[in-house]
Amino acid sequence: MEFSSRSFADIVVAVPAGRIDHEAARPFEQALAPLLEQAVTVNAGLVLDFAGVDYISSVGLRVLMVAAKKARARGAHIAVTTLHPVVAEIFAISRFDSVLAVFPSVRAALAAYSAPALAAYDANPGRPGT
Repeated sequence: MEFSSRSFADIVVAVPAGRIDHEAARPFEQALAPLLEQAVTVNAGLVLDFAGVDYISSVGLRVLMVAAKKARARGAHIAVTTLHPVVAEIFAISRFDSVLAVFPSVRAALAAYSAPALAAYDANPGRPGT
């Protein structure tokens, strides 16, 4: 699994890629932790761009569930965007689409959560998924 991130005003956009399975869940959790802490510290948000994620296991879903609980408890937003059909089906079957906000694109999530983040995103040509 690969992982990168960018900040747009008060929103952090994390971009994992590959399979989030049993083997990758711990590195995913470790990469996500400081970004989640950054988001909850300023009561802002974390957007996970899943455009490059082609599979997520129950262990990966558990990482997301823990992150969602932590974010909500501290007044921050967390969302997932750009789900591949297989991942979208996993989210639907497991009802994770009711645990996390799901948006069709990073831009849509930013528009829902933060006007300054959306403006920064639109002004940045090197941004992750649209």
